Amino acid sequence: MDWDKLRIFHAVAAAGNLTRAGLKLNTSQSAVSRQIQSLENSLGTKLFHRHARGLLLTEQGELLFDATSAMSTRIDFAAARIRDSEEKAFGVLRVTTTIGFGTLWLSPRIADFYKLHPGLNIELMLEERVLDLPMREADVAIRMKEPSQADLIRRKLMSVHLRFYATRKYLDERGTPENLNELRSHTIICQSTKSSQVTEGKALIRNLFAGEVLSHLTVNNYYGVLQAVLHDLGIGLLPDYLTEHFPALVRVLPKTESGPVPVFLAFPEELRHSRRVQAFRDFVVEEVASYRRSRRIVRA
Repeated sequence: MDWDKLRIFHAVAAAGNLTRAGLKLNTSQSAVSRQIQSLENSLGTKLFHRHARGLLLTEQGELLFDATSAMSTRIDFAAARIRDSEEKAFGVLRVTTTIGFGTLWLSPRIADFYKLHPGLNIELMLEERVLDLPMREADVAIRMKEPSQADLIRRKLMSVHLRFYATRKYLDERGTPENLNELRSHTIICQSTKSSQVTEGKALIRNLFAGEVLSHLTVNNYYGVLQAVLHDLGIGLLPDYLTEHFPALVRVLPKTESGPVPVFLAFPEELRHSRRVQAFRDFVVEEVASYRRSRRIVRA
């Protein structure tokens, strides 16, 4: 199969329009159209439904687009590996982590990373779903449990505890609970036990909801829980690292917390020598060390 025709097909499928694809490929619309027609003839099938507003992939076109997308990803990865042989790390590094950790711990630190590595760009993918690193859905992951795949390099960064927090305004209006029974008379904000979250958080929530709770709000990530707490809705179950950037939060029930939640950084074995990965790993490890030192100072 003609690689050049596949490249043109991929551009057209991604753009959904011959003109836009031609501009991206720096060629005329008519030349693009001829190449697509030639590819369809060689395959003996139509790859696009043509209508006034653009092009839609046929079922066969979708199959081919899946294949060219995978090829494009692998080529980009190979190009990045080649560039990594230079002295400085540059290119794109795809990092995945949870919405809460990525938004509330990692994102505030990214500016410092760019100062150190201006030629390296981060594609930060925040979602609760665990992306498949060996299948190259991401380059690096920061996960709230130890990865199970054998072909990953992993490093434990730290442990996090989930604790109850509220604003001073809320507590002044509603009072400060002294035990779990009193806590149940407040509005509780937390992740649902049905949502994707750490086991330790589920255990604490189940214990709390074992009794009758007057009012509650469940959100599928900690960023949403935090926003509800900051707006004085109630008492939220949140990770302890939040107090670094939100020192006004008041801890409720100081002796009550979840078990330790391990935070791991992981990446595929094949990226062991990638300068992009090394740069990000070293940065995160140093940031964790700085964060832990600051917490020891605060406790002292």
